[in-house]
Amino acid sequence: MKILNAKQIKQTDQATIKNEPIASIDLMERAAYTCFAWLEEAITDVEAHIHVFCGVGNNGGDGLAIARFLIEDAFEVSTYLVHSSENMSDNFITNYKRAEESGAQPKSIYSKEDFPLLKEGDIVIDAIFGTGLNRAASGFTKDLIKYINDSKQEVYAIDVPSGLFIDKANAKEDAIIKATTTLTFQQSKLAFLLPDNQDYISGFTVLNIGLDTDFIEELHTNYYLTDDNEIAAMLKVRAKYSHKGSFGHSLLIGGSFGKIGATVLASKAALRIGSGLVTAYIPKCGYNIMQISMPEVMVEVDAENEMEYFNFKTKPTVIGMGMGMGRSEKTAKAMGVFLKKNTIPLVLDADALNIISENKAYLAYLPKNSILTPHPKELERLIGSWENDFEKLNKIEVFTTKYQCILVVKGAHTVVAQNGVFYFNSTGNPGLATAGSGDVLTGIITGLLAQSYEPLDAARIGVFLHGMTADFYRLENAQETFIASDIIAFLPKMFEIIKAMKYKDNPFLEDDFDEFDDFDDDFDLPF
Repeated sequence: MKILNAKQIKQTDQATIKNEPIASIDLMERAAYTCFAWLEEAITDVEAHIHVFCGVGNNGGDGLAIARFLIEDAFEVSTYLVHSSENMSDNFITNYKRAEESGAQPKSIYSKEDFPLLKEGDIVIDAIFGTGLNRAASGFTKDLIKYINDSKQEVYAIDVPSGLFIDKANAKEDAIIKATTTLTFQQSKLAFLLPDNQDYISGFTVLNIGLDTDFIEELHTNYYLTDDNEIAAMLKVRAKYSHKGSFGHSLLIGGSFGKIGATVLASKAALRIGSGLVTAYIPKCGYNIMQISMPEVMVEVDAENEMEYFNFKTKPTVIGMGMGMGRSEKTAKAMGVFLKKNTIPLVLDADALNIISENKAYLAYLPKNSILTPHPKELERLIGSWENDFEKLNKIEVFTTKYQCILVVKGAHTVVAQNGVFYFNSTGNPGLATAGSGDVLTGIITGLLAQSYEPLDAARIGVFLHGMTADFYRLENAQETFIASDIIAFLPKMFEIIKAMKYKDNPFLEDDFDEFDDFDDDFDLPF
């Protein structure tokens, strides 16, 4: 799914109006009704008092139409006009007249004295500012946003939380609506996927309002939200006469005294995702642990307690390394020697990244399209600090272009970046913030690379399925109880569900496809 900027969103609206064709006010009506239909299902307390705050632009016009639909459906609604500007859009004026005719009787807000009382259990619909906002909220509007936030009521933002820029960073002092849920139109917005904005985007749902998809397809963007349909299309089909040699040989290098489990998890994940062969290269102290934990995995050993030689005999298809490896002087030096002569595709995680951060010259030795999987602190060690997430994205672009590598920046909406193009993930939840989760992801991506997936596809598929396991687990369990081994345990089901989407016209897989629909409905995925 493409992520569009504010200018492209406006162009798409105009293209839809021209090409469908449809009147601008009718397109607004369609968007507003789509929001209303979603809200009608979501608001379970039919007696709750709903406060709809409308600006004087098109976002406010959406809000007025939504208020009208709610009133017609017998909800208790109060509607307010936030006069932050004297410039009213034509569609706003039309919907204002319609609101008056429907009995809404909107009340005007010109100052703090006009703020309504928000009581416990009330619901707020925020339609003050939309995607065209280019300066921070000020005056009484800034006070109103703070007042709504301080009320602690449930807030539904229409298209974008008021005060949030979608194409640039906000200042720390900016007033921005803290939305419980944002109902956004047609495409996700970049700002929704950035950690800096986590206080304002608790969750969002993309609503299809029938914008011109052919026009969107022609637009250029460097930002995408990976969805289930893309992942289903990427998955390969295994040939009938294939054998274990057809699906590559993964070598997992890692572990040190007390941290052999990291390589056990990565090795098991590589096998589970479908790598034909897996070898673990670990210190001698972990030999028995690995053989007992994973009888399917072959084992080679280095020094007694840590990596000192990197002298494995295996001839792998791909190497994943760094999990629990430590970064002693001997390990760092030996890793540098290994990198200088290595030409095998790499997936680098954890201490491998930390060693590179302390020895930046090693970056020049990485094979093209190596995959690096840092968490935010490891990323900072690699690319330096940043003032805001937009600056971070710029630094990632410079880094991936300079070293011709792929970065998998772990976190909420894990982003896969290559040559200035960013793919944000749409699965996962805080349950993944658990020991060993990253080790499993390294094994998954390594195992996919072994099966001849393109590096970018391997990273995107791996991240998506990794996150999906946590979402599926959360349907019936507390996310706090999720552990790294659960990721591996749930991978078969995730494969089954996504492959059912790939072959959804196959009657033998009909039940699996229905299960994905149930999963999607229960968890309310954004796509």
